[in-house]
Amino acid sequence: MVLLVFLFALGISLAALLYATLRGIGVYRQAKRTGRAVGVPLQALETKTAEIDRHLDSFDRSSKELEIALAQFRRSQAQLQVLRDSVDRAKARLHWLRVFLPVR
Repeated sequence: MVLLVFLFALGISLAALLYATLRGIGVYRQAKRTGRAVGVPLQALETKTAEIDRHLDSFDRSSKELEIALAQFRRSQAQLQVLRDSVDRAKARLHWLRVFLPVR
């Protein structure tokens, strides 16, 4: 009787082991199929992400160059304003000479 119960338990254990092994193989195959199905779009996403990173780096460099150019422009604009003010002061000082100069 004990032998019969032992053999029954051994048979159930082997059947459970076989079932678990087959299910594991099925899950493994499904994971491979899913990996292949997801791999191509994932690769495309990685490519696009790398391209976006390159664009962001380029934008960062361009932004820094623009800031430098803007600073140079502001300095030039300030120098131009100083020169214009000088010309305006000179015109104001020499305004009285127009009386003696012929009009064209």
